[in-house]
Amino acid sequence: MRARMPPTSLERAIGPVTATLVVIGSVIGSGIFLTTGSMAEALPSPTLLMLAWATGCLLALCGALTYAELGAMFPRAGGVYVFLHEAFGPLVGFLYGWVTILVVLGGGIAAVAIGFAHYFSYFFPAFSEQRTIATVPLGPVTWTIAAHQVVAVLSIAALGAINYRGVRAGSITTAALTVARVTGLLLLPIFAIAAATTSPSWTPVIPAGVASVTSAFGVALIAVLWTTEGYYFLTFAGGEVRDPARTVPRALTTGLLAIMAIYLTVNLAYLYALPIERISGSPRIAEAAATALVGPAGASIIALTVLTSTFGANAAVLLGASRVAYAMASDGLFFRSTAAIHPRFRSPHVAVVALAAWSSLLALTGTYEQLFTYVVFASVLFSVFGGLALFRLRRARPDAARPYRVWGYPWVPLLFVAGSIYLVVNTLIERPAESIAGLGLLAIGIPAYLHWRRRRAPEASAGAVE
Repeated sequence: MRARMPPTSLERAIGPVTATLVVIGSVIGSGIFLTTGSMAEALPSPTLLMLAWATGCLLALCGALTYAELGAMFPRAGGVYVFLHEAFGPLVGFLYGWVTILVVLGGGIAAVAIGFAHYFSYFFPAFSEQRTIATVPLGPVTWTIAAHQVVAVLSIAALGAINYRGVRAGSITTAALTVARVTGLLLLPIFAIAAATTSPSWTPVIPAGVASVTSAFGVALIAVLWTTEGYYFLTFAGGEVRDPARTVPRALTTGLLAIMAIYLTVNLAYLYALPIERISGSPRIAEAAATALVGPAGASIIALTVLTSTFGANAAVLLGASRVAYAMASDGLFFRSTAAIHPRFRSPHVAVVALAAWSSLLALTGTYEQLFTYVVFASVLFSVFGGLALFRLRRARPDAARPYRVWGYPWVPLLFVAGSIYLVVNTLIERPAESIAGLGLLAIGIPAYLHWRRRRAPEASAGAVE
């Protein structure tokens, strides 16, 4: 009997419906449950508040349409890493992947898992952060592990096990959790229709207490843009999407339109549940609105929805982020083992395990919150490059196959680039120290890039001789 050869490619198992649900699931995390309160604090106007949500969603849609062309053009694992690599060379692509894996997504999984654990303790108080599991003395400091951190690690491990078994298991889990959390989220508008407790005042559009409308609107818009972050995660798994030339553009477009409808509808529910004065500064606006509409049971419903939402968001992030590590390793720019494909499940299993382990470590150490403040600038900077990649490739490769061309070119991608630049400038102004530190983290990535480039050179030479 001839030995079975190991698979050399990932399995294209993500269909159109699942792809759309992955897009929605990548975006809807905890932001929609929390953000509106802080936005209303800066912008206490129902009209301008809704306008900020609509504007932010439209800018995100511009980004989705831009990445749709690039995703159809390069339908392989890695997504934005591949786009930047092809448009600006391996160094820019590597630096994006470096920051993405180590902090932005790797650490993002840790932070969302901690959020999941907090809401888990709502139903199971014994697993709250007040309960200490272990203390480990490390010289002058003591490492304390709380119960909620253990829950966070277990949630990451569960999702790692699911994604280890292949893209079918990972994407189906993401899709199912997306349906569950959207269903729970849309209960708010239903409650508002049935038991509205107030009616928003749409005029005056600009309330008397706002000193600078432009500045206040900008603060609110930034919050929306961060809440819509993640729509491009589907492109990370582009090598596992069936008929990607059609599926990726349609899923990105349909997914963003659905997210826009959900976000606007839910925010309307908030405005019919609570007056703008009570929304302003509310840290858990969804719970407050549900409680106002249907009583204490509403808070429990929202807590369960957030629990599902955070777990589902991590399912989508782990699915996508592990593919970035796989793509970098396939190019010889990361640990070689992370390019391995499981012989049975056809998943990048080593990349999945490595990312889950790194995220678990960050969840246990609690360092993610500190790390993230230093890479916000680098993260938004790469959004600018992601939009510019489209213009670069249109000029550099005019005859390349483009199964999908972005609607409204060049204005749609220009709006996306402009919105990203706005985020960069605002971050630089509001967080100058963290922005400089973020650039420092990128600088540290350069020696790492040179290391892997040197390792790849002898292997390439050996391959040429053979």
